Amino acid sequence: MKKIIFNLFRVALASALLTVLGTAVSAQTSPPNIVFILADDLGFTDTAPYGSEINTPTISVLAAKGLRFSNYHTAGSCAPSRAMLLTGVDSHRAGVPNIPEMLPPEQTQYSHYRGVLGHNVVTIATFLQDQGYHTYIAGKWHLGMTPDLLPSARGFERSFIMADSGADNWEQKPYLPIYEQANWFADGKRTTLPDDFYSSRFLIDKTIEFIDENAGDGAPFLAYVPFQAVHLPVQAPQEFIDRYMETYNGGWDQLRRQRYLKAVELGLVPGNSAMVDMQTTADWNKLTPKQKKYQAKRMAVYAAMVEAMDFHIGRLIAYLKDIGEYENTIFVFTSDNGAEPSGPADPDAVATRFVLARQGYENDYETLGLKGSFNSIGPSFASAAASPLSYYKFYSGEGGMRVPLIIAGESLPSQSVMTRAFSFATDIAPTILELAGVEKLQPRFGTLRYGGRKVEPMIGRSLVPLINGEQDRIYGADELIGYELGGNSALFQGDYKIVLNRGPVGDGQWYLYNIVDDPGETRDLSKSEPKRFQEMLNAYVRYTKENGVLPVPKGFNAQQQVALNGLREQAGPAILIGILLLLIIVPAGLYARARRRSE
Repeated sequence: MKKIIFNLFRVALASALLTVLGTAVSAQTSPPNIVFILADDLGFTDTAPYGSEINTPTISVLAAKGLRFSNYHTAGSCAPSRAMLLTGVDSHRAGVPNIPEMLPPEQTQYSHYRGVLGHNVVTIATFLQDQGYHTYIAGKWHLGMTPDLLPSARGFERSFIMADSGADNWEQKPYLPIYEQANWFADGKRTTLPDDFYSSRFLIDKTIEFIDENAGDGAPFLAYVPFQAVHLPVQAPQEFIDRYMETYNGGWDQLRRQRYLKAVELGLVPGNSAMVDMQTTADWNKLTPKQKKYQAKRMAVYAAMVEAMDFHIGRLIAYLKDIGEYENTIFVFTSDNGAEPSGPADPDAVATRFVLARQGYENDYETLGLKGSFNSIGPSFASAAASPLSYYKFYSGEGGMRVPLIIAGESLPSQSVMTRAFSFATDIAPTILELAGVEKLQPRFGTLRYGGRKVEPMIGRSLVPLINGEQDRIYGADELIGYELGGNSALFQGDYKIVLNRGPVGDGQWYLYNIVDDPGETRDLSKSEPKRFQEMLNAYVRYTKENGVLPVPKGFNAQQQVALNGLREQAGPAILIGILLLLIIVPAGLYARARRRSE
């Protein structure tokens, strides 16, 4: 009898232990929420964890709660980056080799050169939604605006998005005359913005609203927040601008040097690395005191826009703490490309003011960055925002492609750690899926299918082994990652990169760099390592063939193509678009040419 009672007691105890352990395992393996934050045109050193003087306490906390990447790369322009980030597929195969506004007609006759997200790829939102996740997006989409291409048809349960390359941050109006209107959509239908709109505040408000609708139902969520900050027009609330009114009086050369030294101090770049002087950087000392004052405020508004974004991210985190979801949330923070160089060379010129007035803007010093004001930082401060890297947005130099990446969360084993491992935009999607516990899609009979259709496989690598501290790199020394956008090209292999930048800023020649030792791309190794150089060139040719990369037409100029495409769409404002092209879009190239002629 005693033996029977003892055995019953042992079974009951074991059952209780299994229940407790099962509950513990369940708690540990509960799918995490994912908050994917995408800044727009944010330079490599534009946040405090990456060496900036800009106050970004929220992003600094994220860096302290996770893994910070110093060698992460993306595309040089927004839509191709967004396609790769959301699908893990090369932008050419995903249908977005360039933004649609820049594609020449010679290329758009091909089905994979339309600049919209193809139906041959699956977004992380679709994968997660099919696994029981709530999926939300509030912000810039720019991957197509027909009903079948909007987020509501690509896996997002709730959406409030701007479909264009950019728009005003204070009101619902287009920032360039190539658009008739600012195209905003809510859950797949055209919508209007509220009167008290400011983009960074509103997008976080919407994100909180979406999460709150289903808070407490036990299901995890994906919240994708692609900010408009700091895309043109650069605008910010006055209280943030006031904090930076004296910060940039020393000019862009001083700032570029200051950030370089801080990046060295933080270990983001080697102490013996160098940086080039960009040909598009103007001579600060030749400016008049009035011009210096104006240029300094342009950058002050930019800094304010970055800090405002950080402030509103902080509001989202505070909300997640209030509802008890913070500790089970993983944050991914990055930028779609490097700093934006566009902007009028002489903002005070009569012609500049005329063009802006026709578009409903002014650029007076007193109200710069406020409602009704059009602001940009131009190529000189853009080089400082990318410091100590070369080039900026649109180009395949490190300044256009290397941007911040932070993956953070209370539950992650990596806390306040930095990695120098190379990573690429296509790695984000598989990383998010693995963090969420979603198994990688496997082909059947040599074909990958999802939802009854043939789809492209993800080519990216999960970064989870880096996050867990299991590996110090995810790509081997011989593995290749190719890239092309508008004729600007690159191929990465281990610590090396070959790169070609077209005009008007680049010279159209291939170079070889060790981007680990020389992230500033100052020492060309093509002559000293001819065998490696040729092998990588051959590998790039293979990449173009395998991914259907089309050559750009002779004489192609990406910025000019924007205006030409705008003329085709709108015959009325043709003159305005032409003037705008000369005054706002191409001054960087014109300045570079003038400087080269003077040398």
